[in-house]
Amino acid sequence: MELTHIQGPINQPLKASLSITGSKSETNRLLLLQSLFPQITLSNTSNSEDAQAMARGIGVRSGTIDVHHAGTAMRFLTAFMATTPGVDVVLTGSSRMQQRPIGLLVDALRQLGAEINYLGEEGYPPLSIKGKEITQRHAEIPAHVSSQYISALLLVAPRLASGISLTLKGSITSIPYIKMTCALLESLGITTRMEGSVIQVDPAPQVAPKTLVVESDWSSASYHYSMVALAPVGSEIRLYSYKSDSLQGDAVLAELYRALGVESVFVDHQLVITKKRDVRTPVREHGLIVDFTECPDIAQTLAVTCFALGIGAHFTGLHTLKIKETDRLVALQQELTKFGAQLSITEDSLTLLPFQGVMKSGVLVSTYHDHRMAMAFAPLAMKVPLSVEDPGVVAKSYPDFWNDLALLGFQFS
Repeated sequence: MELTHIQGPINQPLKASLSITGSKSETNRLLLLQSLFPQITLSNTSNSEDAQAMARGIGVRSGTIDVHHAGTAMRFLTAFMATTPGVDVVLTGSSRMQQRPIGLLVDALRQLGAEINYLGEEGYPPLSIKGKEITQRHAEIPAHVSSQYISALLLVAPRLASGISLTLKGSITSIPYIKMTCALLESLGITTRMEGSVIQVDPAPQVAPKTLVVESDWSSASYHYSMVALAPVGSEIRLYSYKSDSLQGDAVLAELYRALGVESVFVDHQLVITKKRDVRTPVREHGLIVDFTECPDIAQTLAVTCFALGIGAHFTGLHTLKIKETDRLVALQQELTKFGAQLSITEDSLTLLPFQGVMKSGVLVSTYHDHRMAMAFAPLAMKVPLSVEDPGVVAKSYPDFWNDLALLGFQFS
């Protein structure tokens, strides 16, 4: 078992400038679109394991594709392979991936005429996929489980003979990610329309040549927001390369952390985050109340930040966390409790009591093969020394994470 012992800079101002790899979400979408339209050029793509899995898999036409832990690649490649004539592949992944549901996406693709069969448990990978030309246009899908199912269908729609008319059933989760997909399609001149619960994408045999620059990843920025929030007033981290009109739902970070004394300013392509003040009395008295339906990936980070600041929290809209790399709600409860936290969870929420005791030192943080568990808990090393199990798991989304922490004054042994 690989362990990293971490000691962060305690009560020392943070000062650094860091370059963050491109958004994993944008990169995976654009890699698929580039396969449909090779005249597209991409820059600042993500160096994450997820993006590498997508890049490897997208060119395969026969045999077995193993995406390991890359959930986005599993979903996007399922749609891509099923709608690519001549493909004959088995799409599989890690043991955890084979526990993550894919049935809703497969059902929608079958409605369009796709040929997909389960090789194990019904509704879960591995999948046998025989790609074919799709002529049907209409499909429907429950929208409350994962927006990636929806994005997968929208991304392959331009290559379908009739495009797609996709009806979303029930409440829609992670809407910003669906909007991101539509915006990227529109940026290539592909027509999309959302009217009520129906999204339509027109077929597009060709698009004009274009270079697209991937914005840096906002979920990766979240860990730096957490560190600045825990640091003394005056701390400042500059991150490249971000924009104020981001397509990423996690850009709401800037607003959420303002309540914790952290201000965000855009200077050219830099995101400058600064600790301007300590937490104000209303937040300290009433806690932080947030609905994460549209940005669930940053909930772990904010929960850890609130705990370290001694602030209570009530977070809702967390139902998708149960089908991630691990059940993140259970994992978060188990690991925060090790430090002395008191929190309760339901199927879609967590409630954290204000922490006023002495934080436990020397805790071993279990990561459950989940990159966000390792990174969300790392800022606690600014309060007490800790150890992280399987630190290499961060490569899934942010391979340079530990190197960047070293630049901020964190020490490892």
